[in-house]
Amino acid sequence: MNEIARKQPLTRRGFLRGATGIALTLPWLEAWPLRAEESGKRMLGTKAASQEGPPVRFGCIYFSNGVEPEHWWARGRGAQMEIGPGLAQMHPFREDIVFLRGLYNEQAVRHKSAHLGRVPNLLSGAWVSTDQSDIRVGRTMDQVLAQKVGYQTTIPSLVLGIEPTELRLEDGLSMLYGSCISWVTDTKPATKEIYPSRVFDLLTGDGKRRQLDRSILDEVLADAREVRRQISRDDRVKLDEYLESIRDVERRIDRAAADGRREGWHPTLTDPKMPRPGDQIPQNIPEHMRLMLDLIVLAFQMDKTRIATCMLNNDLSQMNFGFLEGVQGSLHLDLTHNGREPELEAMYLKTNQYHVAQFAYLLKRMKGIQEGDATLLDHCLLLCCSNLFDGDKHQADHMPILLAGHGGGLATGRVLDYFGDGEDTRRACSLYLSLMDLMGLRLPSFGDSDRRLDGLV
Repeated sequence: MNEIARKQPLTRRGFLRGATGIALTLPWLEAWPLRAEESGKRMLGTKAASQEGPPVRFGCIYFSNGVEPEHWWARGRGAQMEIGPGLAQMHPFREDIVFLRGLYNEQAVRHKSAHLGRVPNLLSGAWVSTDQSDIRVGRTMDQVLAQKVGYQTTIPSLVLGIEPTELRLEDGLSMLYGSCISWVTDTKPATKEIYPSRVFDLLTGDGKRRQLDRSILDEVLADAREVRRQISRDDRVKLDEYLESIRDVERRIDRAAADGRREGWHPTLTDPKMPRPGDQIPQNIPEHMRLMLDLIVLAFQMDKTRIATCMLNNDLSQMNFGFLEGVQGSLHLDLTHNGREPELEAMYLKTNQYHVAQFAYLLKRMKGIQEGDATLLDHCLLLCCSNLFDGDKHQADHMPILLAGHGGGLATGRVLDYFGDGEDTRRACSLYLSLMDLMGLRLPSFGDSDRRLDGLV
């Protein structure tokens, strides 16, 4: 700690300073109850920890406002699986998917907001706060994985979208809820990136700043140790949480610097095999979506991250699907809330098929990439899902969910129907517990479930 700083009285809103004058703002040092989930130790299973073979990756592709229910179905097994028109693009991948029927989030069903109470809890099963002054929902399973498993890669998780995050109010709630399916904490959504160029730069940065960044952190942490001696026990807890976030940056710098020197398994790609996207957001929706999916493939192939989510549209989306043949004059929200008008129903089906086509594109890309004696898809667990079933009815008693990939040895080419079982056997959080198991992270419970999904593994 420099001499000037030693002579200054410690204030609750202060700075950590290095000898070169660099400073980082301290958090508010006020005591508050710690969440057990924040203070827990990292838990890592043998599958995720092993570097003897390719790691398992997790991805979630979300589309808003549900499906046209009459055409969203599947029956049979493997190559003989029959699928409804809404899933037509899945035909070449019937042996690579699990069609899940009947899973739901109880808190979403109970919520008074037919939309915003059923989006941010998609991957957590948590209650969504109805207090405008208290943005709150549960941490999502992708971010639990990012905390527990994601430290092995330069980027703990990749959170992508097509439409920007909105802050306006809708039905008395913040549209932040409708813009984010990935939540780092109960009160903080993960930052969603919609610019392909920024994602590309994040994945392919040349690392020239690493040495400078590391030196800054070394100076700041030295000052932090001095500050810690001057504050109360409760404030040390908050400071330690803050410093842990800085140490995480340190670890990421070290991991980035170590790329190419790891023992055991190595990524199949070290340099991007795609050009850098332009600086601006693509104005062509299909181009924008495909770029984001290509970047997920790139991130997994280069092992920059093993966890990714992508929102193809926000809830209550104003996206115009006029680029699809036969879809004219209506925004996505209007098509999905159509009062069963036949012409709009037909266009709704086309948007469903288009969303599934994006998922099919992702599967095709991954299935065409070799990793040892298997493919990238063989080492992935991928969800394609929406928060509602029948969008016109705001139906949340079950969600449309497709699971694809063979990560962790998942058996595919199946239809799993949980309707008719007890309510506790068809919780989406049971699915998430099972998927985290396959990722190498075994937890006693998650969200509203303490049991695995029957029959998945």
